[in-house]
Amino acid sequence: MKTPIHLNALRAFEASARHQSFSAAAAELNVSPAAVGQLVRALEDWLGAPLFHRHTAGKTRLVATQAAERALPDLRAGFDRLLLGLERLKEGSLNGVLTVTVSPAFAAKWLLPRIERFQSVCPETDVRLDTSLKPVDFVSQRIDIGVRYGTGNWPGLSADKLMDEEVYPVCSPAFLQQHAPLRQPADLARQTLIHDLSMDGHSDFPTWEAWLQKAGVRDSAASRGMKINNSAAVLQAAAEGHGVALARSVMAHDDIASGRLVRLCGAMTFLSPLAYYVVYRPESAGLPRLETFRGWLLEEAGKQAAAVAR
Repeated sequence: MKTPIHLNALRAFEASARHQSFSAAAAELNVSPAAVGQLVRALEDWLGAPLFHRHTAGKTRLVATQAAERALPDLRAGFDRLLLGLERLKEGSLNGVLTVTVSPAFAAKWLLPRIERFQSVCPETDVRLDTSLKPVDFVSQRIDIGVRYGTGNWPGLSADKLMDEEVYPVCSPAFLQQHAPLRQPADLARQTLIHDLSMDGHSDFPTWEAWLQKAGVRDSAASRGMKINNSAAVLQAAAEGHGVALARSVMAHDDIASGRLVRLCGAMTFLSPLAYYVVYRPESAGLPRLETFRGWLLEEAGKQAAAVAR
């Protein structure tokens, strides 16, 4: 079979059989109905047999023959394989779309403020963000790479540590002025506490109870206050003066640097047992777009760590 001519004819035949119409197939393929009919007739001439029963009246003008119906599943499977092959060819280039999965809060507080820097060094790659807290299937949802918060173990995925995280209390400058002094952990126990419930089901996720206990504050009503299930909204509530939030350092970094938030009790260190990881399928590790984005994430995380250390 002469590939370019008959491949187009096969596409015209498959679309016509699916729609039972040359006109509908033409609309899908962005050609004229006459061109679709001509391609199908050329294929029938090459085969020496009709592919459709043609009717001049009724709702259905085209009905595939029995032989055509038997061939259609194999042809459709073949087209699917061709598309997969084309995707494999595109994967070897920086050009194209890179699908990145991150939590909504990480996107808002860390990735989006920095993503323009990636686009400036790699303008040929288009980033598509998939923001979700729920686990995603990298294969079925066509995810290339992601950033996840946890212990570093996600079945079927490679995980490279991106950033460790510290947890500490923060409030707005105005709140601090109104409620000073807030120098000691015990001073915080009497304030409105803002709780982060974004990973409430994870036993290792730092809480106000754990932080105050480590600080030696006993008999505090640590569970009271405002409860929010989004880390970005927790920081927003603190910035607006609604109380003292237990902040995650990666999320709060830019707000503290800009002066929107003030870190409290800086002498106390509380490292989270959880960290941020770059995750991806092992078989995709060598793809240029993925490698470039992974390297950029690690570079940005290194810059932030250096800024904190200064």
